[in-house]
Amino acid sequence: MLMLMILVVAVVAGVAFGAANVISPVSTTTTASTLPATTTTTAPSNVTLSAVGDTELGNTPQLPADPTAYLAPIKAALAAPIVFGNLEGTMTSATTSKCAPTSTECYAFHVPTSYAAVYRATGFTVLNAANNHSHDFGVQGAADTTAALRAVGISEAGLPGQIGVVREATTRVAFVDFAPYSNTNDLLNFTAAAQLIAQAKRIAKVVVVYMHAGAEGSDADHVTRTSEFYVGEDRGNPFAFAHAAIDDGADLVLASGPHVLRAMEWYRGHLIAYSLGDFANYDNFAAQGVLRLSAILHVTLSSTGSFLSGHFTSVVLSPSGQPSVDPTDAAAAFVNGLSVADFGANAARISANGAVVAPAG
Repeated sequence: MLMLMILVVAVVAGVAFGAANVISPVSTTTTASTLPATTTTTAPSNVTLSAVGDTELGNTPQLPADPTAYLAPIKAALAAPIVFGNLEGTMTSATTSKCAPTSTECYAFHVPTSYAAVYRATGFTVLNAANNHSHDFGVQGAADTTAALRAVGISEAGLPGQIGVVREATTRVAFVDFAPYSNTNDLLNFTAAAQLIAQAKRIAKVVVVYMHAGAEGSDADHVTRTSEFYVGEDRGNPFAFAHAAIDDGADLVLASGPHVLRAMEWYRGHLIAYSLGDFANYDNFAAQGVLRLSAILHVTLSSTGSFLSGHFTSVVLSPSGQPSVDPTDAAAAFVNGLSVADFGANAARISANGAVVAPAG
């Protein structure tokens, strides 16, 4: 059995991020953790990961009766040595949120810190904090989340200067996550992003970049190639950022944030998944029409980051936002159509058996 060792690394990525870039938002000094020295001469191993999009399990006190059972229908399909997802919201008992008491258009999510163990039991090994909900309950909520994840052995990535590092057998994999906010690794700052990706390349053989980018909603399913806005907020240019990330050294680019699936593209031999949609969504976002469609993306990379194979599993959300495998493969058909429409000859295609296929030639 492949052994997976997990840690979170905080690194200084240059002056653009400031003098102190740290794991915890309440810390004041830069810290770094290192993997134990490898004592075997075994050749570097390939890396297999699964990835999903936005994942949230409710909002205290509105919570599933059994969160482990809520995710159980998808656990087997999710299984991989490394499992990545975007964590929407916080794990905290803090009660002061970013939303005004009378607001009807502000969303702030928190679940108990015990939910970290639920994610780990479901298979997750890396969770993203670079999104618009990581500070829903302020600095305390973010710090509580970091501590809860660390306690169960889940690596976190995406807070300022933060890189999540895991290892499959002898190969280190770095996750460098971005969102268009100053309290995360900022995808609007291309120079700082390049510096952080370069730092990740020095830490690990394989680098995965995640971006929480783009407009939201059922009409936001296409990659526009321009800066995208939602409720007046600049959500970045996903196309430009993804290409820049690969130019800077990323081996794979994953994304979510629009709450709808988007196309997949091949760029310089690397795969870009522009949105994996919502993955679990306990009664908080619409789960109807194309917003019900979700996916699990499995990717195997070589020890140097080259794409070896991929598999796309179609997922569908129930009205309450619970994910399950969809035997009709509606999500695959939807993404295929988007990929061809948006990228033509550079589209990544999903075959009838779910394999992710590169363009011929």
